[in-house]
Amino acid sequence: MKCPYCGHKVDKVVDSRESREGESIRRRRECLKCTKRFTTYEQIEHALPLVIKKDGRRESFDRNKILAGLTKACEKRPISIEKLYEVIEDIEKQLYSRMEKEIPSASIGEMVMEKLAKLDEVAYVRFASVYRQFKDINAFTRELQKFLTDKDGA
Repeated sequence: MKCPYCGHKVDKVVDSRESREGESIRRRRECLKCTKRFTTYEQIEHALPLVIKKDGRRESFDRNKILAGLTKACEKRPISIEKLYEVIEDIEKQLYSRMEKEIPSASIGEMVMEKLAKLDEVAYVRFASVYRQFKDINAFTRELQKFLTDKDGA
């Protein structure tokens, strides 16, 4: 594993533990050159469906794109990175269980919004404002009202 700080290729594993139901392993590593520590995750590689983009293009599922969106939505919120990885793992499990070869990106976006609604209201609103690409404040207000109504009904 290459050190993200100095690029040295030799490290030692300081701690290993299972993450969420044994689906992945979290490893704390220490670089033998600069002695800085970093975390890696090891997981089974499954064949996920291709993602159908809005313009019809197809591309491989990329968990890093979901992580980037979640990280941006949760910026300055009290949500740990481990919680974000749990959200991604839950979404991946849903995708595996569907047994589909292709899935629209809109379906993945809806899964993310559903998870964020339960996780953090502010992060949900942030993500929704970008994901839904509201044309005006009225559309945004309608979405917010729908969220509040659903929340009160739950």
